Amino acid sequence: MTSAVLVANAPCSYGAWEGTIGTDPLVPDGVEVLEQVANAGYSGIDLGPVGYLGDGASLAERLRERDLGLAGGYLEMTFDEPRALGEQLGELNVLMDVFDAAGESRVAPKPTLAGAGSPSARLTRPEYRPRRSDDEWRRFADGVSEALGACRSRGYEPTFHHHVGSPIETTEEIERLLSLTEVALCLDTGHLAVCGGDPVQAIRDWGERINHVHIKDADMAAVDALVVSGAEVDELWRQEVFTPLGQGELDCEAFLRELRTAGYAGWIVVEQDILVPRGVRAVRAQSDQQRSRAFLRGNGF
Repeated sequence: MTSAVLVANAPCSYGAWEGTIGTDPLVPDGVEVLEQVANAGYSGIDLGPVGYLGDGASLAERLRERDLGLAGGYLEMTFDEPRALGEQLGELNVLMDVFDAAGESRVAPKPTLAGAGSPSARLTRPEYRPRRSDDEWRRFADGVSEALGACRSRGYEPTFHHHVGSPIETTEEIERLLSLTEVALCLDTGHLAVCGGDPVQAIRDWGERINHVHIKDADMAAVDALVVSGAEVDELWRQEVFTPLGQGELDCEAFLRELRTAGYAGWIVVEQDILVPRGVRAVRAQSDQQRSRAFLRGNGF
């Protein structure tokens, strides 16, 4: 593993993600987002939907011009349905083709895999999550292992993203998946906190398996209110519960200290998931990402 730690940003911090690109005319252009990320002092960027930042040679040139590396690319997969998974493995290869085209980076990009979820899923407490049978767990784990093998055959080490509204949300579910597979973990502070987990404890428990980090801060009072009401997952983005780093109620400083103590090496990706910002909010989206970068720099990253 590389000894470097690099800090990246993501298109979703500017309201650009799979649910908005191509459907909302106010989604910022990919080149505009690249400019903002570079100007804010980040070393890399997450891909967002394939094609958003550019294709092939144009992507490589745009990254090179701004001295940005590619941190990773997100893909949801239906791991427990072999027919659907077979089609999605083709999408995974397309994602890795983009990685190849983007050229080398000081820290290799991570295929960031998650179980297929839904923004209309309801938020709930961990104790109310449905339980899988042993057979269901084995089928899901077998699908994850198949995707892991596909990535390794292309020279990439993937990471698994636990995600609100997906089959793997809670600490218990993450533990079970890690016990059944060799896949490494993308630790997302915000998604873990929404689902009742402790990001600092997660490093202590899973440090050797963490090969990618998505860092968020959060207004936990707003999160708790949404969970209690059983709101849909996309209300998290609509109500902007994720804040600039240091502005919410997660102890991001303690998290970063624990990450350093654990000897983490890899990408730290700032994600402040929002829907498409408008008017004054669009300007604040840029300043939010500058503020988060300054917070990380002030904590030695």
